[in-house]
Amino acid sequence: MKRLGLALAILVTLTGGAQAQQLDLGQLAQADGSTIGTIIQIFGLVTVLSVAPGILIMVTSFTRFVIAFSILRAGIGLPTTPANLILISLALFMTFYVMAPAFDQAWTNGVQPLMNEEIEEEEALQRISGPFRDFMAANVREKDYALFVDLARERNTVAVDDTEVDLRVLVPAFMVSEIRRGFEIGFLIVLPFLVIDLIVATITMSMGMMMLPPTVVSLPFKILFFVLIDGWNLLVGSLVRSFV
Repeated sequence: MKRLGLALAILVTLTGGAQAQQLDLGQLAQADGSTIGTIIQIFGLVTVLSVAPGILIMVTSFTRFVIAFSILRAGIGLPTTPANLILISLALFMTFYVMAPAFDQAWTNGVQPLMNEEIEEEEALQRISGPFRDFMAANVREKDYALFVDLARERNTVAVDDTEVDLRVLVPAFMVSEIRRGFEIGFLIVLPFLVIDLIVATITMSMGMMMLPPTVVSLPFKILFFVLIDGWNLLVGSLVRSFV
């Protein structure tokens, strides 16, 4: 009983101390409006960080890289080699390589002045998004951009201005363009491997090997062909040069 009474006394003491240390949000809001602004900024920063992978896919060259690498793996006939982690990591670092000028401009002109409290958040947002806007505008297909401009005018959801490209129109048009170009590059990648599969299938059928899958025989030849022509060097170089 003594132990129980002692525990209850300690619990009451701690509860009273915790209640005394509770934060009064009402007084905090009435004291200074800048504190609420800081909380909103922190919440916005956490939100941006949570959707950062999606932003990276939408406004950078990542989409074209990962589609080309995935089609290459399927064309060779190796569904799990290289692993997804390797392909995504390679596409990610190649994206950083291609987007380095845009990242540097966004950091120098937008992030650093904002951290030094030299500019406001609205101006910083314009400066940060500016390099990515220019990159997307330079690489978007005119037909895809015109499609989303027409859709925006038909639905009256976005005010289209000829002087400045709206991100709500530019981003989906850029993504559609990147997917299309990724499949175009993928077709050129798969075509030589398809020729090897057809040649091997013709030879095996003419030899009467009906039960032997042609892909089993053609796989080593496709790997050897890709290695002899230094395929990774050619593919990565062509992908990087395809961006303006």
